[in-house]
Amino acid sequence: MALNLKLIGRMSNQEILKFCLENGFIIDKELFESLSQIDVSIAKKIIEKIKQVSNERLISKTILFNKSQEVSKIVTSFENENKKVVERLFISLGLNIEIKKEKTLEKEPRAEEEEEQGPASLRIITSHDIPTKKFKVNDFVRHFRNRFLEMKKILQERAELQNLVSINKISGNKQNLSIIGAVLSKRTTKNKNILLELEDMTGRISVLVNHEKKEAYEKAKEILLDDILAIKGSGNSEIVFVNDIIYPDLCLSERKKSEKEEYALFTSDLHVGSLRFLENNFLKFTEWLNGNLNSKDISTKVKYLFITGDCVDGVGVYPGQEELLKIKDIKKQYEKLAELLGRIRKDIHIILCPGQHDAVRVAEPQPILNKDYAQPIYALENVSLVSNPAVVGISDAKINVLMYHGASFHSFIGDIEALRIGKAHETPARVVKHMLKRRHLAPTHSSVVYVPNETEDPLFIKKAPDIITTGELHRPDIDIYNNILIISSSCWQSTTPFEEKIGNNPLPCKVPLLNLKTGAIKILDFSDKEEK
Repeated sequence: MALNLKLIGRMSNQEILKFCLENGFIIDKELFESLSQIDVSIAKKIIEKIKQVSNERLISKTILFNKSQEVSKIVTSFENENKKVVERLFISLGLNIEIKKEKTLEKEPRAEEEEEQGPASLRIITSHDIPTKKFKVNDFVRHFRNRFLEMKKILQERAELQNLVSINKISGNKQNLSIIGAVLSKRTTKNKNILLELEDMTGRISVLVNHEKKEAYEKAKEILLDDILAIKGSGNSEIVFVNDIIYPDLCLSERKKSEKEEYALFTSDLHVGSLRFLENNFLKFTEWLNGNLNSKDISTKVKYLFITGDCVDGVGVYPGQEELLKIKDIKKQYEKLAELLGRIRKDIHIILCPGQHDAVRVAEPQPILNKDYAQPIYALENVSLVSNPAVVGISDAKINVLMYHGASFHSFIGDIEALRIGKAHETPARVVKHMLKRRHLAPTHSSVVYVPNETEDPLFIKKAPDIITTGELHRPDIDIYNNILIISSSCWQSTTPFEEKIGNNPLPCKVPLLNLKTGAIKILDFSDKEEK
C-alpha cells in the first residue's frame, strides 16, 4: 500500500527542479522523490529552510542527519496538519524519531490548559512511517547491526558482566568471562545439553549450556534465534561453557499515576465487515461509553480508548475469507467503522493503530491507515491514527503506552516450549513478558514480515513503557512485569475457521478499564452471556 505522505495536490518533478534551479542549488534524488509526494507550498518552504540552515549548494539527506537540531526546528516551525506532514517526511527519510518525540512536544500546552480547552492531553511520541523500497542484503545487515549495537550498549551497563570481552579476544582457557552476542543457531546435543552459536561484530563462537546447570538450562530452553543476550562462563576460543544467561530486559522503577480520576479503555480486533462481527455487542459498548446504561459514574470519566489493530476484517487476507464477509468492499468496511466510532462521545480520544487485516502493508512497522481506503476515519476529529507499533503519551502524569498488534505472538508460542505446552494463546500476557525481557517485539528474523531500517530497528523497545497493550489473540489478559502493566485486549468477532486454524480461542466483548489515578483495573463484559 502507498504510504500516506500526501496532501491535496502533488508537486510535479518539473516544478521542484525548476524551483531548485531558480534558487541556485541542487537536491539529491532520495530527498527530491520524498518532497515530490507532498504539497507544493510545503515542499518549497522545507527546501528554503534546509538551505538556510545548511548554507550548502547541494542539499542532501546527509546534511539532514548532520544538522539534526536545526531539522527539529524546521519541524516545529510548521503548525497543525502541515507539521504532521513535515514530521512524516523526515521520519520516512530515516531521521531519528527522537526529533519528533522531543521537539514536537515543546509547544504543547500543560495538562491543565488542555483540560480547559476540552480534549484530554495526548502526545504521539513514536509513530513510524518508513517507506518500502527494493531491499538488498546490506539493508538487512545494517538493520541487525544497529539492533545489536543498541542492545550491546544496554547489556554493557549490567554490573554482573565481569571480564566482558569481544569474541575475537578470547584465547586460552579463561575463567569468569562474559560475552555479548546474537544467537545464530541452537540445537540440543545427544547428552541433552544445549549448544548455541553466538556472533558479535568480531567473530563467532560455540557456547554450551550443560543440562545439570538447572537455572541456566531453563533460560537456554527459551532462547530464540537472533536473540541478543549476554552469557557468563568460562572457556577458550573453541567453546565457552555457560554459567548464566542475561537478557537486556526492561524495568520501571515506579508506576506513574494521574493526579485526577480518569480512565482509559483498551480493545482491538473489531473485524468490522466480517459476518462474525458482533455489532450489537459493540453498540452496547458505545451506549455504555455515552452514559446510557446506568454507567455515568465511571463512563463520563473515560478519556482514552485504545484500539490496537485489525479494525476491519479486510479483503483477501486469507483463502476463502470472502465467504465469511458481510461487507466485501474494503472502503465500505471503513465507512462502517467510522459510523460506529462516530457514535462515541467526542471528548473521548480514540487512538487507533493497524493490524494485519487493515488496509496497509503487512510488513512492520505498519504505517497509519491509508487515506485512500480509510478516508471516513480521517474525518473523525477525536481519532488519532498511529503506526503499528507506536508509543502514545496520555494524562497529566505522562503515562506512556506502547501499542503493538502482535503478529509475532504465534512465532513466540511456536518456538518456546513452555508457551506452546502451556496454551499461551489463552494467556497472551505471558508472551508479552518475553518481548519485554528481550526488549524486542519480534526478535527472530522470520517471525514477522518487517521493513529493515538503516538508522534504527522500529521493533526494538528503547525505553520501558508504563503500559504495553496488544491484540491479535482475541483474549483479554492482564499482568505486570517489572512494574510495566501488560494489557492484552479482547475482540468483537466470534470464532471463525481461520481463528481456529491459527490457534486462537476468542473470548470476545471484554474491555479492560484502567483507573489512571489508582492503577486499579477491571474487565467490562459486553457479551450476551455473563462469563467469569
